[in-house]
Amino acid sequence: MDKIDQLDQKILEIISTNARIPFKDVALVCGVSRAAIHQRVQRLIEAGVIVGSGYHVNPKSLGYTTCTYVGLTLERGSMYRDAVKQLENIPEIVECHYTTGAYTMLLKLYARDNEHLMELLNGRIQAIPGVISTETLISLEQSISRGVPINLPENEKGRKK
Repeated sequence: MDKIDQLDQKILEIISTNARIPFKDVALVCGVSRAAIHQRVQRLIEAGVIVGSGYHVNPKSLGYTTCTYVGLTLERGSMYRDAVKQLENIPEIVECHYTTGAYTMLLKLYARDNEHLMELLNGRIQAIPGVISTETLISLEQSISRGVPINLPENEKGRKK
């Protein structure tokens, strides 16, 4: 995609706040036709600007009361891809990042309780070949959850992406 213009930006602001808003309502706010909104959204999807769609499920409503971040250290960074293949088999892991700094990887996972967390750490994660250590941080409360800002700085508007 060459650039995101002001109309694209406005559409992204609206639909990122409420993904279920009808295109006719977006069109009304933007002052263009519903077909124009549909075409723009489709172009943003095809360009990879809009990724995924769906609903966010509250993990606590499914019994996952403990949100945990795990810093994982591998023997060698080159073991990353093999470790990821093993981590993909643990459904409680919802994010995995290859990082710089103190850890080779940073995981985000949900557990039902501390016993379940211990089972995941000791029985599954630390059993992966190459894992030499983990450090666990339990989230007490999520205070902020949002996407990246849609408004581009003035000097970046129209710049190639």
